[in-house]
Amino acid sequence: MNKDIQIIKGIHPGIVLERELKKRKLAKGRFALSISEYPQTIGAITKGKRDMNTSLSIKVEQALGIDEGYFMILQVYHDIKKAKQQQQTNNQPNLSLIRPALFWDTSITKIDWEKQKRSVIKRVFERGNEQEKEEIIRFYGKQTIEEIYPDTRKLKLT
Repeated sequence: MNKDIQIIKGIHPGIVLERELKKRKLAKGRFALSISEYPQTIGAITKGKRDMNTSLSIKVEQALGIDEGYFMILQVYHDIKKAKQQQQTNNQPNLSLIRPALFWDTSITKIDWEKQKRSVIKRVFERGNEQEKEEIIRFYGKQTIEEIYPDTRKLKLT
């Protein structure tokens, strides 16, 4: 189970539940009624619109023969991921100084600035203007930039 959780860590437990129900060819509505739950509840969870709670988790795990606590562990990891994303919203460069066109292949507001820092630094230093480079240097720091993109050592970073 630990190996499985490491792979799907951060995914909403409803997505895993939906996959499990499809794999077993169980209809969501009938499954919900079989565990004395409203079909709308299971539907909302499988769409990721509602979180898994402890009592429902126990019912689902018992009905499907899954290890106790599996869905709650997934819920906690999902909550952690959401909290980190919320913190990262506050921890990003000044986007008014960076042209969205520089990241034409993605939405600039959806970039994970920490996980994708190698790609961001590389792209800005290969295609960005001076203002964008300065903002990335301010955000990540000279040392991080030099470690990731050694060509910047020649530029005498400010």
